[in-house]
Amino acid sequence: MDPSPSEKWEARYGVDEYVYGTEPNDFLVEAVRDLSPGRTLCVADGEGRNGVYLASLGHQVTSVDLTEAGMAKAARLAEASGVELTTVVSDITDYDLGEGQWDLIVSIFAHMPPPIRQGLHRRIAGALAPGGRLVLEAYTPDQVGRGTGGPPNPELTMTLAGLHDELIGMTIVEGRETVRPVIEGPGHTGDGAVVQVVATATDPS
Repeated sequence: MDPSPSEKWEARYGVDEYVYGTEPNDFLVEAVRDLSPGRTLCVADGEGRNGVYLASLGHQVTSVDLTEAGMAKAARLAEASGVELTTVVSDITDYDLGEGQWDLIVSIFAHMPPPIRQGLHRRIAGALAPGGRLVLEAYTPDQVGRGTGGPPNPELTMTLAGLHDELIGMTIVEGRETVRPVIEGPGHTGDGAVVQVVATATDPS
């Protein structure tokens, strides 16, 4: 029997090294450069590298991940970096994002089965405060077979066209598909085919 997603990721993160490194995602760094610190949610934050980076900028960060091992490493990284980070172990399908409470939501390489991902994306629009921002990077189907990271199943990847359909109640202000070097620990090493999106909550008025 194949391991469950929880078992798979617990095993992956249950090693001493940081599988995806301790430095933040390059696209995230660029996408938040002009943002004032605010209430921030990092979904599927793994070992915490992105949450810790945002906390170092003054954001009030909550990192959510499926795994005990990942969030334990995130807490250690936050302590070593001298920042405060709230860690939550939860399946994202069960985690209550709330309504209108986040200034920034971050989704970096958060690959999930389409029904789970689509449900999450529907909830994100309502969870963002007015003017709130979503920053997302994910692999596209072109990544499958490259051997430089990412899921082996193209169903778990994303496309810009698909995100236009899924991000209901949001306006994509920046979106592209590209191939770029993704060097993030042993887990991501080499050129990656990615989709990058910055979206804002649509004003209901």
